[in-house]
Amino acid sequence: MSPQVRMINDIAVQFRHQGLDTAAAAIAEHVRAFWDPRMRAELLRRVDAEPESLDPLALAAALLLTSP
Repeated sequence: MSPQVRMINDIAVQFRHQGLDTAAAAIAEHVRAFWDPRMRAELLRRVDAEPESLDPLALAAALLLTSP
């Protein structure tokens, strides 16, 4: 598991109480604000290659990163 997948899965645990849509949006915003573009790119590569390695909430958040 890549460091990016491990981190976003850990972040998902912290936001889970907010419900899927709210939490996914908050996680995506956190990643946009604090992650280096290379980290985000690696995360998106992992989403394409091994989506099953992501927590469902983390996956929902990562997919939001691909939309404007």
